[in-house]
Amino acid sequence: MDITYRIEQKRHINGSFPGPKSVELAARRANAVALGVASAMPVYVADADGGIIVDVDGNSIIDLGSGIAVTSVGASNEKVAAAVAAQAARFTHTCFMVTPYEGYVELAEKLAEITPGTHAKKAVFFNSGSEAVENAIKVARVATGRTAVVAFDHAYHGRTNLTMGLTAKAAPYKRGFGPLASEIYRMPMSYPFREENPSISGKEAAERAILAMEKQIGGDQIAAIIIEPIQGEGGFIVPAEGFLPRLAEWAKEQGIVFVADEVQAGFCRAGAWFASDIEGIVPDIITVAKGMAGGMPLSGIVGRAELLDAVHPGGLGGTYGGNPVAVAAALETIRFMEEQDLAARAREIEEQFFTRMRKLQSEVSVIGDIRGRGAMVAIELVKAGGIEPDAEITKKIAADCLVEGVLILTCGTYGNVIRLLPPLVIGDDLLAEAFEVLEGAIRANV
Repeated sequence: MDITYRIEQKRHINGSFPGPKSVELAARRANAVALGVASAMPVYVADADGGIIVDVDGNSIIDLGSGIAVTSVGASNEKVAAAVAAQAARFTHTCFMVTPYEGYVELAEKLAEITPGTHAKKAVFFNSGSEAVENAIKVARVATGRTAVVAFDHAYHGRTNLTMGLTAKAAPYKRGFGPLASEIYRMPMSYPFREENPSISGKEAAERAILAMEKQIGGDQIAAIIIEPIQGEGGFIVPAEGFLPRLAEWAKEQGIVFVADEVQAGFCRAGAWFASDIEGIVPDIITVAKGMAGGMPLSGIVGRAELLDAVHPGGLGGTYGGNPVAVAAALETIRFMEEQDLAARAREIEEQFFTRMRKLQSEVSVIGDIRGRGAMVAIELVKAGGIEPDAEITKKIAADCLVEGVLILTCGTYGNVIRLLPPLVIGDDLLAEAFEVLEGAIRANV
């Protein structure tokens, strides 16, 4: 990579942790911010660049979270920041539904170019991943004239009413917020580590889901199948090879819109432009967000032109959707990813992760599984001698890493998965140092 960093790429912790300024901010927060908004870390950020976050007390922390897969090109990428500043100096907003602008059109053209498939495509932009998912379902229902939607075990698709229904995990995402949207059906996922039949193939797992859909709903009643090619919040679950292609094939046979939720896995994160590319899947609609705009709030759906055009004029949109500043950030982010070949960089990170963690797995008994693709990788922790999830050790390891100056995230249906989402621009030395700290924390908790 040909990258220069504004902040020194070095881990450094000052004495007590969290420091006094973070403690003071936490007290102010308690009086001003709703309790329902939780934060994984007890420190407050002052600056960030490359693979380093600097908190308000001057601690420099290695970032293995990227704001949950958002700041893939860095949290203050020089070129992205310049594009944001230049656009903001011209105009920050007009609303594309009132006075359109070229950037929106250019970004739609670019996404049609880089998303899977050579068919005619169109796009529409929103603000969050949840909005993208919601609108993908709206399109599918209008285009097919059907109402049923299929999602999968361990799925996470958002926090709005419809997307809560699509999300599999009750707490903290769904509990107490009902009633939820109707006509949503959940099917068994391919989860190789936790299959009752360890020898089941991806295609066989897909047939299991297809049989359930045929029995419970009927293929001719389903508007959309929505699935994350690599599940995110559910535990970075990579389905067995063949699972996704068979589902996509059956959807096509039944006239069902196949929606790939690439909000987390897209934009080079999984080692390709989109995780769908890895098994040659060509979704009818792809939802995008997170890594697309270098930290600016922007999401969208990209899909077959005839599907998106099935919706009447005025049926899609939003006041801030495709905001010009966010669009400028996205165009520069994509250019930077192309110039630096960040998909290849993600594959390098994957190789370094698996090389180290496979060795560690052979030496400790609490690592049940290591998995993932690109720079979207995970460790599933279990109680020694079995596969029972161990959420407590997972929390302890994450806390121990933070005290040592390495930020990691956890996830999973059972709360027992360490997920790593380093910025794709992180240097090898810093990445190796972070892995060393993580290894030490795991060994200390065995």
